[in-house]
Amino acid sequence: MKRALVCGAGGFICGHLVKKLKSEGYWVRGVDIKCHEFTELPADEFMLLDLREKEQCDQALAIEGGKFDEVYQLAADMGGMGFISFAECEIMRNNVLINVNMTHAAAQAGIERYFYSSSVCVYRDMERDEPPLTEENAVPAQPDNEYGWEKLYSERVGLAYARQFGMKVRIARFQNCYGPEGTWIGGREKAPAAICRKVAETDAGGKIDVWGDGSAIRAFTYVDDLVDGIYRLTQSDIEHPANIGSEEHVTVTQLAETVIKVSGKDLGIEYIDGPVGVHSRNFTKDRIHQTGWKASISLDEGIRRTYPWVDEQVRNAASC
Repeated sequence: MKRALVCGAGGFICGHLVKKLKSEGYWVRGVDIKCHEFTELPADEFMLLDLREKEQCDQALAIEGGKFDEVYQLAADMGGMGFISFAECEIMRNNVLINVNMTHAAAQAGIERYFYSSSVCVYRDMERDEPPLTEENAVPAQPDNEYGWEKLYSERVGLAYARQFGMKVRIARFQNCYGPEGTWIGGREKAPAAICRKVAETDAGGKIDVWGDGSAIRAFTYVDDLVDGIYRLTQSDIEHPANIGSEEHVTVTQLAETVIKVSGKDLGIEYIDGPVGVHSRNFTKDRIHQTGWKASISLDEGIRRTYPWVDEQVRNAASC
């Protein structure tokens, strides 16, 4: 039985990743600074650790009878635009500490395969009609925010340790991800969850707020597709960063309209000032497609799976 360590297991994507690895027959240890808020993880073991501390990274990796076959490092201080637009220092400090310490500890422990979750935030702002960027186009670099700068640096750390220690480092640049069992309130939620919450909270005939003018273009990847991509990439021979994302591009207005349609409510949209982020990002997925992976769940289907869960959370919160 293979053994995997999942760092960030108290978070949204890792909660689904643990389930994926268990379905593949792994023994799984999850670690995080907090427990998962919305689900009981099927991990064989869970440890509360602060991976900003080198000694706690060593503790996460210590296992009786040898070492882990694979490490999945997704632990990060992050959130949607409402968070990353102002928490610049926390993001730069906390995430660099986590990644430098965890990458070093994994290399010292002789880990063979090490997955690191980067982000398409490494790319610059784009206009909507620009041709797609390849992974190499991230340099020369001009990310739109500090989260992107931190991700680029941590990628370089992983690749340097791969060269010096022979560790098979696999790096995925995530597109916007959404689905059930993720943050939906409090300022760290991503756009799909935030809009689902606003729709769930609004009575028929009302309006929901949308930051900006709704014209920004995004592509959203459903969490089941993303974790499948993570797993395939980690097992692959791809040594360079790979973009993982959907080919279905929509405006923020279209995202809101999709959620409203799924809810069955008659709602309007009011555009207000707020942190919007880039105008657009478009990038190739040829590298991840080499593994046989392609996004399979449309935005409409993904929202149909996500909105009822968020609606239930809103109802439960209101009844407390």
